Amino acid sequence: IPLIMKICYAVGGVPHQVTSAAIGISLQIFLLDVVQMKASSVSLILFLSRAWDAVTDPLVGYLVTRSTWTPIGKLTPWLVVSTPFGILSYVLLWFVPADSMSEAACVLWFLTAACLFETFMSCYNVPYVSMSMSLGGHQRDRDSATACRMSVEMMALLLVSVIQGKVVSVFNAEKQEACEHLDQYFTYSFIRPLGSPLLLKTAKALKKTTKTFYQKAFLTSAGVTGGLFLLSSLVLFFGVREQSVRHVFPDAVERPSCLSSLKMLMCHVPYQRLVLGFVFCVLAFQMSLGNFALFCSHAAGLGAHFQLLLLVLLISASVAVPFWQFVLLRIGKKSTVFIGLSLFIPAVITVTCVPSSLPVFLTMCILMGFSVATVFLLPWSMLPDVIDDFSLRHPSFKDLEPLFFSGYAFCNKLAGGLSVGLSTMMLQVVGYKAGACNHGDEVVTALFVLFSPVPVTLLLIGMGIFHTYPVNERKGLELEQQKYEA
Repeated sequence: IPLIMKICYAVGGVPHQVTSAAIGISLQIFLLDVVQMKASSVSLILFLSRAWDAVTDPLVGYLVTRSTWTPIGKLTPWLVVSTPFGILSYVLLWFVPADSMSEAACVLWFLTAACLFETFMSCYNVPYVSMSMSLGGHQRDRDSATACRMSVEMMALLLVSVIQGKVVSVFNAEKQEACEHLDQYFTYSFIRPLGSPLLLKTAKALKKTTKTFYQKAFLTSAGVTGGLFLLSSLVLFFGVREQSVRHVFPDAVERPSCLSSLKMLMCHVPYQRLVLGFVFCVLAFQMSLGNFALFCSHAAGLGAHFQLLLLVLLISASVAVPFWQFVLLRIGKKSTVFIGLSLFIPAVITVTCVPSSLPVFLTMCILMGFSVATVFLLPWSMLPDVIDDFSLRHPSFKDLEPLFFSGYAFCNKLAGGLSVGLSTMMLQVVGYKAGACNHGDEVVTALFVLFSPVPVTLLLIGMGIFHTYPVNERKGLELEQQKYEA
């Protein structure tokens, strides 16, 4: 596979990564503190949109397997059609029609926008990730292209963290200033019962101005992200030429129904273990990092340093991707998974023990970044090995690669939606109030629990499942040799 094709293919992963990161970093705090919706409503929107996204992935995957070859390929037309609609729906997700909208109207608006975006994003991402099997080359070529893709996506995450992280950090600073004005008013009112109407008016005006300003700021950042989406799609379209996937027995072809295909995937043991293991790991990472902004602001007291902490985490993850690629070539993918995931456990435990120390938090963010890179790189590097194993066991089944990738994406996103929904619901139970300047001890304790003990438990379960994963590095090479001998 030529290097320029690997780079163009890698750039195509930027849209999904930057939009997902922006939603993961900012959507919860945007809906809670800018739109000022109830935590239960936000939980409903986040969970239902993620659940809808998870359902659309296998459906789109099955439709892609049924697609016919066109002059520009089998997968490329899906990318071309879904790009403009994906950009439009993403921008609408950050648009507030009117401040006077009722709670029910807000829920309907943002839920509809989120579901539309996730649908079009599935139509883009499922064919895109399946394209790794259509680039040509051998196993190491595919692994190299996957590593290149992950490196570019991590750099894209750095870019989106600058955009979204700056918005969130400045929002926290402005919110703190508004809260200080309100504190001054209540302190003055306690000394003088009549209070200061001018001071109260100033505080309320500042809070309203801040809200309007950040509605525009989040919408502007969405427009920038949409432009990046379009540019990346053009690079992918003009830089990658799709090739037909080589099959072991091309003349013996079966096209099972959607349910039959899914049943075969779920009964394939290597795929079971790989997906289930990473589902628990993704659930752990999403549970911890999904509450990263709230933890920095309300538990650690480091809201003003949120962007710095996020940048350190993502820079270390970007550096770690080529490092883990080098390591897996030396010791194998399964061993690399165990080493990489293990780094996350001492990092989050240390942060919860010493939350307010910026140097300690920064150091642990480096370890967390190296661990995050493992979850970014290894699943997409190990899935082609599982597909090769399946194709040798079932040589007459053709063009099921998109279903494998979409099935993993389904479980991945369902885990993400579950983690966000449970996190937000737990905050609702302990009394989190949207837009509040201060929160009680129950909220702080909940953030500590969501950041460390629960993720560590889930991660250990995932690592236990990986211990039973049957495709090791030696077997993977044997599968590759058998495939091309056949």
